[in-house]
Amino acid sequence: MNFKKVALLIILLFVSSGFAQITITEITAKETNHFICNVIGYPITGLYQFKGAEPIVELLENGTGYYQLHDQLKRPIVWGVECSESGGPKFIKGFDYSAYTLWYKYTDDENVEWISVELSVHFKSMKMYIQGERLKLYKEEK
Repeated sequence: MNFKKVALLIILLFVSSGFAQITITEITAKETNHFICNVIGYPITGLYQFKGAEPIVELLENGTGYYQLHDQLKRPIVWGVECSESGGPKFIKGFDYSAYTLWYKYTDDENVEWISVELSVHFKSMKMYIQGERLKLYKEEK
């Protein structure tokens, strides 16, 4: 009987380690409370480039990264995608894409407010865009 319990525990640990950890954070932006998370079911982390170069947006798995505006240096950020209080991402479904709200805040200036921009996932072309101009290609995860 003990062997069955140990085997079940090992299987549960193995299976649960394969799932991404969702972190839900409550923020206040534009005098309204919002919930953000870092997992939406698509590989949104990574480097987004403008025409293959700078300015860039880099989203890291731990909810940090860098955001660079045109003709400026890249700056450190914290980020998340708008979600429900339970962690389900909020989005608008189009014909062959989904649009999400990406919230970010610069960490090098404590007086800066949260900023929202569009993050879109285009299924047929396998592309993701931030603000419609920063591009990242992605592959379906199997």
